[in-house]
Amino acid sequence: MVKKELKNRKYDAEEIVVLEGLEPVRKRPGMYIGSTGVDGLHHLLVEIFDNSRDEAMNGSCDEIEVALLPGDVVRIVDNGAGIPVDIHKKTKVSALETVLTILHAGGKFGDGGYKFSGGLHGVGASVVNALSEWLRAEIHRNDGKYVQEYERGKKKYNVKRVSASKLHGTIITFKPDEQIFSETKYSWDRLVNHLRGQAYLVKSLRIRLIDARGYEGKIDLDKIFWLRDLGLPVPSKTFFFEGGLLSLIKFYNQKEKPLHREIFYADKEQNGVFVEIALQYVDDIDVKEISYTNNTVTPEGGMHVTGFRTALTRLLNDYAKKNNVLKDSDGGLTGDDVREGLVAVISVKLLNPQFEGQTKTKLGSVEARSAVDAVFSEMFSAFLEEHPDDAKAIINKGILALKARKAAKAAKDSIIRKGALEGMTLPGKLADCQSRDPEESEIFIVEGDSAGGSGKQGRDRRIQAVLPLKGKILNVEKARLDRMMAFAEIRSLIIAMGVGIGDMMDLTKLRYHKIIIATDADVDGAHIATLLLTFFFRYYRELIEQGKIFIAQPPLYKIKKGREFFYAYNDEEKNKIIKELGGLTGEVEEGEAEEVEPEMAVEGEEDKEESSAKTRTAKISIQRYKGLGEMNPEELWETTLNPETRVLKQVAIHDFDDADKTFDTLMGNEVGPRKLFIQTHAKTANLDI
Repeated sequence: MVKKELKNRKYDAEEIVVLEGLEPVRKRPGMYIGSTGVDGLHHLLVEIFDNSRDEAMNGSCDEIEVALLPGDVVRIVDNGAGIPVDIHKKTKVSALETVLTILHAGGKFGDGGYKFSGGLHGVGASVVNALSEWLRAEIHRNDGKYVQEYERGKKKYNVKRVSASKLHGTIITFKPDEQIFSETKYSWDRLVNHLRGQAYLVKSLRIRLIDARGYEGKIDLDKIFWLRDLGLPVPSKTFFFEGGLLSLIKFYNQKEKPLHREIFYADKEQNGVFVEIALQYVDDIDVKEISYTNNTVTPEGGMHVTGFRTALTRLLNDYAKKNNVLKDSDGGLTGDDVREGLVAVISVKLLNPQFEGQTKTKLGSVEARSAVDAVFSEMFSAFLEEHPDDAKAIINKGILALKARKAAKAAKDSIIRKGALEGMTLPGKLADCQSRDPEESEIFIVEGDSAGGSGKQGRDRRIQAVLPLKGKILNVEKARLDRMMAFAEIRSLIIAMGVGIGDMMDLTKLRYHKIIIATDADVDGAHIATLLLTFFFRYYRELIEQGKIFIAQPPLYKIKKGREFFYAYNDEEKNKIIKELGGLTGEVEEGEAEEVEPEMAVEGEEDKEESSAKTRTAKISIQRYKGLGEMNPEELWETTLNPETRVLKQVAIHDFDDADKTFDTLMGNEVGPRKLFIQTHAKTANLDI
């Protein structure tokens, strides 16, 4: 054994770096906002909005305005009490400067500031300040207007009173720092969805969103409180709901078929925890559970969701047995059984909730579990007794799910477990790669044997696998697992991936870390890709979230002039290439090569034979690919398979609720919503006729 000689490195107190003020935020922004991508960017806006929303939750505010301004600037206004501007005893600077520059400082820690708030860590405003190129705070309180400005977290001047004011509230205007964020453009649709949800959660709070990014005129923000008063000709939306969660459930189910007319609603305090729950079952197999803590969405759930699920399963089992609609031989209803077709919103408000991390994705407060269990148990039991027809519909839905679960288990046992225990081989149509390292391995899901043949010959056999699918796979949107598992093409795909499905799924066994959908560039190909995306979204959403699903972008045209050839991925590229080659743009028939005459002028009495020869040698041939099967192996490698030259689109989910609604609309059983969607988006559709 060779003994390594350790280097004598200087390491003493001088080597310890201490980051002061907001420096840690700029050094490690991901620790505070999750990422420096699009999610982190939106997190900034939400942090400031949440401060205004907390004012509304505590009765100090009834209107909030969020405006997107030119240059990716954000302006958020509320008519709350206004952040205090007097000198803070401990920090010796104004309370406003304390809030904007010191982590874990705010009005949400003591007993006198806020009873309930979403921003419990006290780092929101200061983090936004640190990660902004500039930030301006304007406070209206105590009959005065106060202003302070910052650049990348450092103040330009102390708080100053600039004029008298009879208004009250806070205006925060900031520009996200391009040195920090890879993208600084906010998504209108994403903000609409978030702010709409917040308006449902705070009854009688008016929230307005204004998109003035394209406004060319000058906006003098120093002289205006509400941007609405300017009456700008720009997109805007206003949200105001008095029904709270009842209105939210109606909104979610507006395109669904409810199984019972009455929406269950509970609103009660239990041991200092305010619990609000609304639910309704619909004719669907999916589950929609949305949870909030102090109006902050908790996408990973937590103790309040656990309390709700436990009580729901127990109550429906008890009711079913009490009314003799569930036999002992059937076994009990599981949590999955009773949640099939459920649309529920669980909201709790409590002092000092414990979240997992600053992004507050999961609630850890144990008291929320017992409070939700107690409130829901009391009020849902009464609901079932008072609405026997609704109770019967809910129980029958659970029993149907139970029977389907047993049938699905039998199907999985005979297909998946049999394959794992009895040595089921990989699908015969799969051309597997040589590598057994998932990190470098990738699988191409192609359309038909023709594309499969070209792909198998043209691929890099070491790291690339090819699985051809015959025809269109089953639309799994409304299909139960047992029916889905009977479909041969889906079974082949599941076995090829190696992770199983449902409660037997183990993502650590994934055989390829790039799953690439490569279909033809026509209507049928788009439909097949959509069916596959539906399959992955419903059964392997984690793979999408982990960034492992891709869509290949093969070229539409091959353009040839002499021995030179070029590939074009759309009509714009095609026309540009033809123009650069000296040709005329034109339409091309699918699957055929067209010759385009060059732009040549013959002057005088030039010899016709010589002119004809020049024309022939300069002709440009354009081939429109109808499908991947038309490419030979070399062409397919150059354009679609080669990691150095190909174009892949990574599939991502930016808003799960929006994606869920879109899949349900386009791939569900109801014709009406699909027809309306198509009519609404017809003008923006990219048709390949």
